[in-house]
Amino acid sequence: MAPEFVAQLLTDRLDATHTDVRGDGHHFYAKLASPRFAGLGLLARHRLVKDALKDVIDSGELHALSLEKTLTPEEWAAAQ
Repeated sequence: MAPEFVAQLLTDRLDATHTDVRGDGHHFYAKLASPRFAGLGLLARHRLVKDALKDVIDSGELHALSLEKTLTPEEWAAAQ
């Protein structure tokens, strides 16, 4: 699985406005912004991402994903 594919999944499934995904095909690191994170705490944001990718995680297609940042679009813009 390529980092670009993981980024596309995040964009499609979470309406992500920004994605930065790095990885070696098995282990990935992601920073993303989604309006769906508004009003959610860190744990709830991470759970939302893991739930959105449940099928590819359960199948073993996506082995490991570390979430470095899960921000709203406004938080992303402020961090730039």
